[in-house]
Amino acid sequence: MAAETPVPPASASPAPASISRRLSPDTLSDADFRLMVEAVGDHAIVMLDPDGIIVDCNPGAQALYRCDRAWAVGQHVSLFYTPEALDEGLPARDLQQARENGRVHGEGWEVRQNGPRFWGDTVITRLDGPDGTVRGFVKITRDFTERRQQEELLRASEERFRLIVEGVKDYAIFMLDPGGHVASWNLGAQHTKGYAAEEIIGQHFSKFYPPEVAARGWPAEELRNALRDGRFEDEGWRVRKDGSRFWASVVITAVYDRAGRHRGFAKVTRDLTERRRITALEDEGRRMTTFLAMLGHELRNPLAPISNAVALLKREQTESRVLRNTRDIIDRQLRQMTRLIDDLLDVGRITSGKIQLEAKPVRLRDAVLDAADAVRALAAQKEQRLEVQVHAADPWITGDRARIVQVVSNLLHNACKFTPIGGQVTVTLGAGAADAATGMPEAEISVRDNGMGVQPQDLQKIFDLFVQGEQDVARSSGGLGLGLSLVQQLVSLHGGRVSVFSSGRPGEGSEFLVQLPAAAPPEPGVGLSRSPEDRLVLVVDDNKDAAETLSLLVQSLGYATQVVHGGLAAIEAAKELRPDVMLIDIGMPDLDGHAVVRRLRAELVDPPVAIAVTGYGQAADRETSYEAGFHSHLTKPVDVERMTDILTHLLRPVEQPGS
Repeated sequence: MAAETPVPPASASPAPASISRRLSPDTLSDADFRLMVEAVGDHAIVMLDPDGIIVDCNPGAQALYRCDRAWAVGQHVSLFYTPEALDEGLPARDLQQARENGRVHGEGWEVRQNGPRFWGDTVITRLDGPDGTVRGFVKITRDFTERRQQEELLRASEERFRLIVEGVKDYAIFMLDPGGHVASWNLGAQHTKGYAAEEIIGQHFSKFYPPEVAARGWPAEELRNALRDGRFEDEGWRVRKDGSRFWASVVITAVYDRAGRHRGFAKVTRDLTERRRITALEDEGRRMTTFLAMLGHELRNPLAPISNAVALLKREQTESRVLRNTRDIIDRQLRQMTRLIDDLLDVGRITSGKIQLEAKPVRLRDAVLDAADAVRALAAQKEQRLEVQVHAADPWITGDRARIVQVVSNLLHNACKFTPIGGQVTVTLGAGAADAATGMPEAEISVRDNGMGVQPQDLQKIFDLFVQGEQDVARSSGGLGLGLSLVQQLVSLHGGRVSVFSSGRPGEGSEFLVQLPAAAPPEPGVGLSRSPEDRLVLVVDDNKDAAETLSLLVQSLGYATQVVHGGLAAIEAAKELRPDVMLIDIGMPDLDGHAVVRRLRAELVDPPVAIAVTGYGQAADRETSYEAGFHSHLTKPVDVERMTDILTHLLRPVEQPGS
């Protein structure tokens, strides 16, 4: 608490100025000195005899100790000491030191009359007589309680700050002197750089920099920048005690005292090696996604006319066995190449979070049968028996039918690939345990084979990207290791899970089990039939082979076609021929497909329906097509069945019920 300053009595008032001007040290009397002592209100002045008995005390002492003169006089000075000080014999020791040395100075707790304590700064001075004998002592005390409280608060604050700094493990925080030598060292610095405090304090901080960086004077440049601007921030390689390097974020701040003198630098370093690695991987992932999109586009463009040509050949009757076999070989290899391209693009979409799933009722029985039909040719080629067991199970889920077919066909394709000639592959549809939330049993799809199986060491990583089980030296099974990774990610996007079971013994094969949350079947709807009618389809593509083969394919479906090779030509043809549907390539040199559709929508009252036929197949590409005004988005090589369905929907009018 702050010291109280009592109003001095009238007898202790300062002498009038007229008197003080007439006084000099040579003329001051004992009475004058007494007046001076009595006038001091912020110092407790106590006179003691040689044994420490209080002889007198000034008003300042009476205010500080909250006592009156009559109570204090005659008592030993020890009445102002705390019990702890009395136990240590401090009063007698203070008097003895003052007697021997002339004075003693100290700070400590003292006691007022009724027991309250205060922090006092005390000087006890020996008083000598003319003959050199000790006449007594004078004890002068000031109340430093408030100052001590402030110092204690400051000390506690500094201690807390020190503990915080020293306890931080993720950041290296240390001080440098003005010359750049390490002056302090926290736990984070030891953890990050590998040095203990006793090893590094006093060393120059350039020790933390790679030799080539230190050689060009960069550490000193950092300090100059921090001194000039107040702080300096940088990222770069730094070196640990063991010589290993790490990528660091560094902030150096110039430190000044209250007088404005430069005291050194505060340096904070953080190890960002892992974050830099993640950022590099993310950048690499973005570049890979872009590369895959461009690769898919460039590969799909030449595949499109080949696919169209194969589809046309299938519609032609031929007696030549060689031609039929050649056509079928091209068709199989084309499907395989298309599958690989689609898998690559799907990986890019999923890993970048750009894949979008439909949320519609899906009858798993139909999806499983479609998937089985998709791989029957592969199974037949290897003389394998493909068995589909749906029994009485007829579960429905909510999801994307095309993606579920992709999941099952990938599993079946994988099973056929790793099962020897004449083997057995079985896909089973059933129901599992009831879901706790809906009460409905889970839908289960099992794919089993009797092939080589999965080795135990591969079970944990079989769903990782680009991972395959053991193969022979010739890699007779081939593939990129994408199918199972896509299966796991697509099943996960549907809220399900996929598991693998295998003993790893040849002939016992493996089983993949897909479990999906079931949903209630949709309400039955009324089917509508359509009748064919001639319509004109305008095919637009700057690639002449792709345009001609696509035109022939559309003609084989029963529709009239016209072909143009460019965006500007497409606009003129659309205005002149007024086609019902336009199949438009996106990437054309003179005017891209998006611009063609936008101009037609702006310049024609009733523009034709536009379908994008392009090598760009990312989700963002589809969104851009829809925003431009396209009705549908087909990727090259065109899925003939899907194109047929779209054209049937657009070009065949709906029959009214009862017609």
